Amino acid sequence: MAKFELKLPKMGESVAEATITNWLKEVGDKIEADEAVLEIATDKVDSEVPSEVSGILVERLFGKDDLVQVGQTIAIIETEGGEMVSVVKEAATPEAVAEVTKTVDAAKDSVATPADFSDSDKFYSPLVKNIASAEGVSVAELEQVNGTGKDGRVTKNDILEYVKNRGSQVAAPSKTVEAPIAEPAPVAKVPTAQKVAPISVNGGDEIIEMDRMRKLISGYMVASVQTSAHVQSFIEVDVTNIVKWREKNKNAFEKREGEKLTYTPIFMEAVAKALKDFPGLNISVDGDYIIKKKNINLGMAASLPNGNLIVPVIKNADQLNLVGMAKAVNDLGGRAKAGKLKPDDTQGGTYTVTNVGTFGSVFGTPILNQPQVGILALGAIRKVPAVIETPEGDFIGIRQKMFLSHSYDHRVVDGALGGGFVKRVAEYLEAFDVNRDL
Repeated sequence: MAKFELKLPKMGESVAEATITNWLKEVGDKIEADEAVLEIATDKVDSEVPSEVSGILVERLFGKDDLVQVGQTIAIIETEGGEMVSVVKEAATPEAVAEVTKTVDAAKDSVATPADFSDSDKFYSPLVKNIASAEGVSVAELEQVNGTGKDGRVTKNDILEYVKNRGSQVAAPSKTVEAPIAEPAPVAKVPTAQKVAPISVNGGDEIIEMDRMRKLISGYMVASVQTSAHVQSFIEVDVTNIVKWREKNKNAFEKREGEKLTYTPIFMEAVAKALKDFPGLNISVDGDYIIKKKNINLGMAASLPNGNLIVPVIKNADQLNLVGMAKAVNDLGGRAKAGKLKPDDTQGGTYTVTNVGTFGSVFGTPILNQPQVGILALGAIRKVPAVIETPEGDFIGIRQKMFLSHSYDHRVVDGALGGGFVKRVAEYLEAFDVNRDL
């Protein structure tokens, strides 16, 4: 028998680490090649890590909620034949893992009532909590441990080192805790420290904790509103020609290309053209500096089955013809719903489009996807009575119309630019050639 080290794979140029969200296999379970072993999450995408070999899972080097660097060994799989692959330097050593496992096992046997971490504002992984409970480290004491992980997070090595040297530091926590209590008045006066009015909960109410992605979305949305000066422009567009053209060509398109032909790629094509005409919308803001983006990378907001939202990106959208755009839209949309997006699929966007019309909304006021400065909402297409101008005079007719809602950052985009851009998108859509070839 030989052993194989399962490492956290490279997930994109901009991704250096991921959080383990769930182990799909227990120690002792049989694993087939390409079978998912665990689920991980970056700040954008959730994905699975498959095994490269068949065998038995004999060791898990990290626990749920642990942060793992790309290239680190996360599990050991026992296989038939072959040689053991050397563990990367950053990975936990077998000795360290054995020490942690021993400590955790001791915690299970010795701790009848685990410490209550609900009053702590800091995040601690289950492994750190178990070690703290096993060693009798109180929550208040644990909060004084200097973490070396991301954002100051306490890692298993930090808590083990603290426990090892605890003998000479027993008195330290009480002194440290007293410091902030000495002057409580200034803290109470800070507005951000005030809690909102408590929410009344009765016996029939259900309390549900947000999942990880919803927490991230919540943080992004609040931060965006606090960062940018949002302002909106609206314009109504006659898309009758587009509706007629799609109805005439959608079956032939699907038969020839093997792809569904929706309205989205047509709208994306118009947005990409307009961004070339108005490069002042294809920028981002960094403090007092404006960064003009070379490429036009269109974000496409997509709703997930669980109700969450994700924004995959069509790279170099201005270089795609309608067929290429349709394939890109269908590919990203399909993989988003199936949970198969890669981290790079959501990186590098320079402008975002969201289709609120999918849910029947006529128009909307979307929040900017930072650090972008513009986002366009596509409203529902409706049949409406409209005045039609002809050489013989005006008359009332039934037309297919929709609203475009453009949100932009008033710090760097004024009304002339923001309104001019959405007007140009409308012009491209209304000028769509009903006789256009596929």
